[in-house]
Amino acid sequence: MQTSFTPEQLKDPAIARSNEILRACVHCGFCTATCPTYQVLGDEADSPRGRIYLIKDMLENGRPADEKTVKHIDRCLSCLACMTTCPSGVHYMHLVDNAREYIEKTYKRPLMDRMLRWTLAQIIPYPKRFRLALLGAKIGRPFAFLMPDARLRAMLEMAPKTIPPVSRNDDPQSFAPMGERKYRVALMTGCAQKALNTDINDATIRILRRLGCEVVVAKGMGCCGALTHHMGKADQSHASAAANIKAWMAEKRAGGLDAVVINTSGCGTTVKDYGHMFRNDPLAADAAEVSGLTMDISELLVKIGLPEGADKGIKVAYHAACSLQHGQQIKTYPKDLLKRVGFEVVEPADSHLCCGSAGTYNLLQPEISQQLKARKVKTLEAKTPDIIAAGNIGCMMQIGSGTEIPMVHTVELLDWATGGPKPASVNKS
Repeated sequence: MQTSFTPEQLKDPAIARSNEILRACVHCGFCTATCPTYQVLGDEADSPRGRIYLIKDMLENGRPADEKTVKHIDRCLSCLACMTTCPSGVHYMHLVDNAREYIEKTYKRPLMDRMLRWTLAQIIPYPKRFRLALLGAKIGRPFAFLMPDARLRAMLEMAPKTIPPVSRNDDPQSFAPMGERKYRVALMTGCAQKALNTDINDATIRILRRLGCEVVVAKGMGCCGALTHHMGKADQSHASAAANIKAWMAEKRAGGLDAVVINTSGCGTTVKDYGHMFRNDPLAADAAEVSGLTMDISELLVKIGLPEGADKGIKVAYHAACSLQHGQQIKTYPKDLLKRVGFEVVEPADSHLCCGSAGTYNLLQPEISQQLKARKVKTLEAKTPDIIAAGNIGCMMQIGSGTEIPMVHTVELLDWATGGPKPASVNKS
């Protein structure tokens, strides 16, 4: 794709990066075949190729974002299926993130939009605030039908029926390995996950300790910054990211680290991109080092190796989170691990398509999200599994709200199969 940015524009690192990405696009349209929003809406402007044209026009002309451009960029899930499909290596993730930051700086949203987005950015990344908000939403849930805005209804309806007690495992501390220490790893405990499901971190700590890992929850670590990053709120997202980089590098310098382990794939995709996010910052070297250390829990477990287990007689439908299969290009590890410990693993039709969760997408774009959820649940239930497994809390909440089949994190099943307790959601079934 030809571009015509001026030398002055290209002095801006974000514009320079956008220019590189735009010039890699050859207009082939392969991305439209795997774009969930294009499949649902059938509008070229709601495909990656269409959004690329809108972004190019906006950035090249240096004009403020307009309502049409914002509408179609907002409808993007950032599922990154287009990046898996693209034969030209177009890094759509960086391009759409740059566009969102530009929109945030140049476009004044309607008052309700600004209020909703500000509220989400001030609550979800902070577990204590989020927990209080969930309690309020739980009380208000029966009255969701009275809400005039579909997004407000979605926020109330997505609140879980039960909110787990606080887990002390999320506090800054170190967990000694069971037996000889082979690895020292830092665990990212997440933000929303700490309020929605404390069993995931507990299971992760147990299995890693059994495999000879000292597990550190670093002081000063918090939200990865993904939620605000994808809203275009760069200052807030970079502040969160910088705090994590400093916390993990302090641990590395104090006692060494073999990995930064993440069990929420949406966070993992962002943390692995810290090196790019901070490429022009004094933290550049530390950010790149953290990104290089970062591993999804499935990557680390494959590296360490799990013992083989006998056939459990349990069929698990594996849902591949977009941030794992497209964002991090991790496609087989979770399935391989589940099979190794004795589960029968099946996959739904169109497993590359998004479930519609996508961070805050199911709250800000509920109509499209509900269509994607219904399709995903239908394809999963068609496999008649005993359990559905995924590696991302957002997917778990989204799919779990639409089915009676127990929904668990992959690491909970691996922990159970190697000596840990049966997952609570499976016990309820």
